[in-house]
Amino acid sequence: MINRGTLCWPNEGGDMFNRAQAFTTTPGENGWTIKDTSAAGAPTYLCVTEDGGAAKLTLAATSEAEIVTLYTNDVLTFDVRKLKRVEYIALVAGIDSVTTLVFGVGSAQNDTADSVATNAWFRMEGSVSTTAVVVETDDATNDNNDVATGSTLAATYKQFVIDFESGISDVRFFIDGERVAASTTFDMSALTAGLNVQPFVQLQKASGTGVPSITIAKCQIDYNYAYGA
Repeated sequence: MINRGTLCWPNEGGDMFNRAQAFTTTPGENGWTIKDTSAAGAPTYLCVTEDGGAAKLTLAATSEAEIVTLYTNDVLTFDVRKLKRVEYIALVAGIDSVTTLVFGVGSAQNDTADSVATNAWFRMEGSVSTTAVVVETDDATNDNNDVATGSTLAATYKQFVIDFESGISDVRFFIDGERVAASTTFDMSALTAGLNVQPFVQLQKASGTGVPSITIAKCQIDYNYAYGA
């Protein structure tokens, strides 16, 4: 007997973060975990009662390098080949010229986002633009970096979708329902190892007293499953 179907993580409708939860270095509800490299500063990361619930990461007003990652503690649940759709609804504030932000899916966490071996995500690079959104994929062979979307992100919620329905040789990106970066083929078909990924949000600054933040109102991952014979 073969069982096949599609599931939605972490539940039908995704994670709306509509609960009281302070993220910590110990995996909590739905496996969400924080990694925080700050030394003197005290970034905040918790669920907030905003528009029914959201997860908010905010760096500290301390002049130091800080990296805060919200992920599932390197429990790499999702085989890239079985992904159908990854969705985030997010807004940002305070992005400045020393801020870098990525959100989407990635393999094992690295403080240098470009060193995450397998990834498909949206990115903001403040040294280039404090509002422009770019997209990236990497399968360790095909590396598409900083592909322009023509879209911006600031203090308003937008929907971000990574679509795997056309297969991993043609990963597609959408913002508010409109396909972006359509002239680039995002090919992840060279994956031979490191196939599995996790939800991944990483906010960092190189220095300064800025307090950039990202607020995530929804995270949902749809994936296929099949087992049996």
